[in-house]
Amino acid sequence: MDLKQLRYFVAILQCGSITRAALRLNVAQPALSLHIRNMEADLGVPLLFRTPQGVRPTEAGAILMRHAQQILAQFEQTEAEIRGSMAEPAGEVRLGLPSSISQVLGAPLILAARARLPRVSLRIADAMSGYVLEWLRLGRMDLGLLYGLVEDRGLRSISLLSEALELFGPAAGGGADPPEGGCVSLAALADRPLILPGPGHGLRDFLDEKAAGQGLRLAPGIEIDAFGPIKTLVEQGLGYAVLPAHAARREVGEGRLRAWAFDPPLVRTVHLVLPTDRPLSHAVRAIDKLCRATLADLVRSGVWRSAQMRVSG
Repeated sequence: MDLKQLRYFVAILQCGSITRAALRLNVAQPALSLHIRNMEADLGVPLLFRTPQGVRPTEAGAILMRHAQQILAQFEQTEAEIRGSMAEPAGEVRLGLPSSISQVLGAPLILAARARLPRVSLRIADAMSGYVLEWLRLGRMDLGLLYGLVEDRGLRSISLLSEALELFGPAAGGGADPPEGGCVSLAALADRPLILPGPGHGLRDFLDEKAAGQGLRLAPGIEIDAFGPIKTLVEQGLGYAVLPAHAARREVGEGRLRAWAFDPPLVRTVHLVLPTDRPLSHAVRAIDKLCRATLADLVRSGVWRSAQMRVSG
């Protein structure tokens, strides 16, 4: 039996006549009778009998009628829910973010999702880039934002924006520091005590790669994998740090830290990473789109300082 046969069977009993059911269904009467005979042959019992008042169900037919109505109602409900989910995204979406991105994007994206996608539950996981990438590989995250291109099989990277890194120092600096608002070279890092994340952190690996390209080797005096403590230690005069421009925006504005751009600019790219080995739900696609729009708003408003949106696919 299939859904079409169940619909035909229910229609016959609701109409009380194969002839009237054939008219309602726009199906030839002989074809409708054949479907009933096939159903009876499959089940091995008669399902209908004729009376002067029309067709009536046998005991087996009454059982089939009761369950057929439930099956058809459940199927219609399923169809309605599927169509509704496509019209309005619903469900949980898991997004992995490195800490430096989470602190600028996390709250605005959650607020935007609550306002525009009320049936979507957005769960943001904040961790080092390596963990976010591993979660994506294992299917524990639906989407992720990462620095650097990911070329894993089953994952696709889309460049979204580029951001400039800056050198940050204490408000009361040394005489070797250029005027605030000036520029420094990457080689200048060798002459200063550095406070940087440890090896394996995305930012540290990026800086080590750029330094090695100029024949330099970074040897920080303090290594710590959290931007908050890094900024506190710099503010207290224990060294200098290289951070995304937006990461110390408040501290610079309050005069607690000074900042210098790099010349040539030290720029890294933020990529959206999504799986290609499984279909994306309507809710995931909606968060993808909202994430891009929120990033564009943050860049346009200057909240994500020294960043530029890129052409993305």
